[in-house]
Amino acid sequence: MTATTRSVDRGTRAGRPTGAHRAAPVAWRPVAVVVAGLAALLFAFAGEYGYHADELYFRLLGERGPAWGYVDQPPLLPMVVRVAQELFGDTMVGVRVPAVLCAAAVTVLGALIAAELGGSRRAQTLTAIGVGTSTMVLSFGHWILTTSFDTVAWAAVLLFALRVMLRGEGRWWLWAGAVVGLALYAKYIVLLLPVALLVGMALVGPRWVFRDRRLYLGIALALVIGSPNLIYQITHDFPQLQMAEGLAGTDGEANRAMFATNLVLLFGPALFVLCLIGLVKLFRVPEWKPVRALGVGYLAATAAAYLIEGGRPDYTGGLLIALLAAGCVAADRWAGRRALRLSVLALSLAVSAVAQMLLSLPVVPKSALKDFQVASMPLETVGWPRMVEQTEAVYRALSPRDRDRAVILTENFGEAGALDRYGKGLPEVHSGHNELYHWGPPPERARVVIAVGVDERRLAADFARCRLADRVDNGLDIDNPEQGVRVSVCHDPKKPWSRLWPQYRHYNAYL
Repeated sequence: MTATTRSVDRGTRAGRPTGAHRAAPVAWRPVAVVVAGLAALLFAFAGEYGYHADELYFRLLGERGPAWGYVDQPPLLPMVVRVAQELFGDTMVGVRVPAVLCAAAVTVLGALIAAELGGSRRAQTLTAIGVGTSTMVLSFGHWILTTSFDTVAWAAVLLFALRVMLRGEGRWWLWAGAVVGLALYAKYIVLLLPVALLVGMALVGPRWVFRDRRLYLGIALALVIGSPNLIYQITHDFPQLQMAEGLAGTDGEANRAMFATNLVLLFGPALFVLCLIGLVKLFRVPEWKPVRALGVGYLAATAAAYLIEGGRPDYTGGLLIALLAAGCVAADRWAGRRALRLSVLALSLAVSAVAQMLLSLPVVPKSALKDFQVASMPLETVGWPRMVEQTEAVYRALSPRDRDRAVILTENFGEAGALDRYGKGLPEVHSGHNELYHWGPPPERARVVIAVGVDERRLAADFARCRLADRVDNGLDIDNPEQGVRVSVCHDPKKPWSRLWPQYRHYNAYL
C-alpha cells in the first residue's frame, strides 16, 4: 500500500471527505440568462404602485446619517438606501437597485448550491428559475428589505458549508464566518443559521468538522466582525430583545396561526413540493449523506422561529434555497430524458412562476385592484401620496395661529416616512413607533396636533378636545392598512409632552 493510499484510507475511516467529491461544472450561461431575465422583470415593475412602509422607514432613518444601530434593526439598510438615493436618485426605482442585485445574487448562489450537489446544467437552470421566481425572492427583489441582504448571506453560508462537508475543505468556514459577521449589520436572525448547522452536524454528522480548528476560527471571525452590533446592544440595554418581545406580543399569535400557510407561500405550492422532495432526498441519497445536517438544521431553525421569534417562516427561508436546489437536482434525475416527465416539470415551474408574479409584484393595474385584491403586500404600498395630500389639506385648514403651533403625530413609521417623502410645507412629524420614539416628543410649544392613525382613546385621554378632520381614502377603494385611517386635530395637551410621550411608545412591525 502506497503512502497516498494509506492517507486516503485514514481519511475514509475518519469519515472525512478525501477529495473525491467534485462539484458539477457551473452552467454560467443559462444561469446568466435567468438572472438577466429576473433583473429585467424586477426593474420593469420597480416603479409601480408605491413604496413599502419599510422602505419609507429606511429612507427616513438614512436622512439622519449613519448610526451604529437602531432599536429594531442593525445599521446597514438605512445606509444602503441613503447611498442608493445618492447614486440612482430619490425614487422608488433608485432605492430598489440594491434589492434587484440581492435577488440576482441569491439566484446565482442557488444554482451554485445545485452544482455543489452534483446537479447537471439543467438542474442548475431549474434551480435558478425556481429561486428567481419564488415569492420570497421576487418580494425582496422588488422592495429593499432586511431580508434582501439577509437571504444572500444565508445562501452564501450554505454554499460554503456544503463545500466543507462534501469536499473536506475547512477553509470555507473562514468565508462563512466573514459573511455571518457582515450579515449581522443587516439582520441579527442570521445567527440562527450557524447555530442550526452546528446542531445538525452534532446530531447526524459530519462530526469530524468539530476537530477542525478552522470552524472555530470562522466563529471567532464572525464575532469579531459583528462585535459593534453586540456592543451597541449592550450599551443600549438590548433593544433587540425589547423589540422581539413587542413583536411576539402584537404579531406572534397571528403569525403562528398562519405559519403553515405562509411557509408554503414563501416559494409557492409547486416549489414547496420540490423543497420537501429535497428535504427527503438529503436523507436518502447516499452521496448526500455528508450534508444531512442541512435537513436537520432546517427543521431545528424553523421550530425555533415558530416558538421563539413570533412564528414567521421567512426568518428561515434562506435554508429553503438549499432544499429547493436538492429538490431540483432530484427532479432532474427523475425526469432524465423522458419527454412526459420533462413536460410536467417545465409546466409546473411555468405555472408557479406566473402565480408567484401575481402574488409578489405589482403586475395588476391599479384600476383593476378593486376587483383583484389578492397580493396583500403590493396593496400595502398603494395610497401614500393621497394620505399626504389629505394631511396637508387638514393642516392648511387650520387657522394661522394653530398652524404656527402645530405638529403631526403618526401611529407608524410608514405614515411618518410618507409624510417626509411627499409632504411639502408641513410641520414637524413625530411618532412613537420603534426607533422614531427615540427621536423625542414634540416641543412643549406644540399645542395643536394633527394625528394620523393614532388611537382615538389615547387622544381623548391626553388632549382637552379632539375632532375628526378626515379619513384616509386611497381613491381606489382598496382595502389596505391605511384605508379609512382617522386624521384628527387635537388641541391643548393635558400634561407636558415629556410626560405624555412614553404612552406613545410601541414596538412592532408595520401594521
